Amino acid sequence: MNDYRDGYEVSDYSNFYDEEPPKRHRFAKGFICGFLLTFVVFSTVIVVGLMLLYKSDLMLGVYPQTPQISEKSESFDEDTVLDKLNLLGLYVNQTYLFEYDESDLAEGIYKGYMNALGDPYTVYYTKEEFDSMMESQEGSYYGIGILVSQDVQTGVITIVRVFQNSPAMEAGVQDGDIIYEVDGDEVTGQDLSAVVSRIKGQEGTDIPITFYRPETGEYLKLQVERRQVEVDTVTHRMLENQVGYIEILEFDEPTAKQFKDALADLREQGMESLIVDVRNNPGGLVDSVVEIVDELVPEGLIVYMENSMGMRTEYSADEAYLDIPLVVLVNGESASAAEILAGAVRDRGMGTLMGTNTFGKGIAQSVFPLEDGSAVKITTSNYYTPSGENIHGKGIMPDIEVEMDYDSEEDVQLNAALEYLQDRK
Repeated sequence: MNDYRDGYEVSDYSNFYDEEPPKRHRFAKGFICGFLLTFVVFSTVIVVGLMLLYKSDLMLGVYPQTPQISEKSESFDEDTVLDKLNLLGLYVNQTYLFEYDESDLAEGIYKGYMNALGDPYTVYYTKEEFDSMMESQEGSYYGIGILVSQDVQTGVITIVRVFQNSPAMEAGVQDGDIIYEVDGDEVTGQDLSAVVSRIKGQEGTDIPITFYRPETGEYLKLQVERRQVEVDTVTHRMLENQVGYIEILEFDEPTAKQFKDALADLREQGMESLIVDVRNNPGGLVDSVVEIVDELVPEGLIVYMENSMGMRTEYSADEAYLDIPLVVLVNGESASAAEILAGAVRDRGMGTLMGTNTFGKGIAQSVFPLEDGSAVKITTSNYYTPSGENIHGKGIMPDIEVEMDYDSEEDVQLNAALEYLQDRK
């Protein structure tokens, strides 16, 4: 999914960063980043240099002749690519009607290089976009207070959750609204992280956003104030019959600690069974979800990753775990890291999955920061549940399927989980 809240990309959500690069990948990171930077920067320097060289020709109405392009242009040949970039630069320099920023051309080359891979989860981040993404992972940022998801097929960006007491809620934004325009520009199909970066900004400033509300078919153009938003990614409470309830919104850096604190509080209150709710959770950091699953399952495998060379990385739990009846609530927006949790609980036989089929994102990304402050996020591996299943494109079917009744004021899925745990006493 992408996958994301307005601080992070998604299904994703956007949604929405699935794995921090482990230290053993430093060589690969250096090689990839070095190749990309060397190739693209070298290309840009040549383009800019030739622009200056042909400045005088423009005044005479002389246009550059088309260079001979190699017959191997359909394959990746550096000389052919550089020749074509040079040619494009000359045409733009001598014929383009409007003003332009040469740095924007460079950023466009980087983004185009990554976009050409055809993977919606593999993207280039400008420094501003990367800073925005990292800021949101820390759980505090200047934005409007929404969690968003992006359909990877249509590019539509949908609001999954409007946070309580947020600027978005005060402006009248609702769950299910679609972000149509940001500051006058249509954003459907744009990279989610770039859209998120535009929504965020200096505290106290307003951002004009046009929302489409499917329920009524109307477009709402709202001025939404940016403020500091601190998001608790975990909420909890004690329900009837000593059933603990923990909802995880997404898996960021503070999430594991917040989960452990919630678990400790419920234990002190005499919790006898637990419901973990990862519905509408777009995923997040692998390290975060692994640390949480470690609290729920006994010693053994949680998830494993395999990269393009077949190298396998395993994540395992230790001996201590929560030995009480457990239900995990899932739905079609439970993605990525949320599916790691669901898959581990199911395969290890430590709980019951209830709800509807999950999103189906069984691939993981690594983020490679570059020296100039920008970064690339690259799909680097498939991930597998403990039983060896890759759920990409198909998701996880719950043990007990319960459809959500959106016409009811009650949460029928949560009620079903409560009834199920009551019957197990």
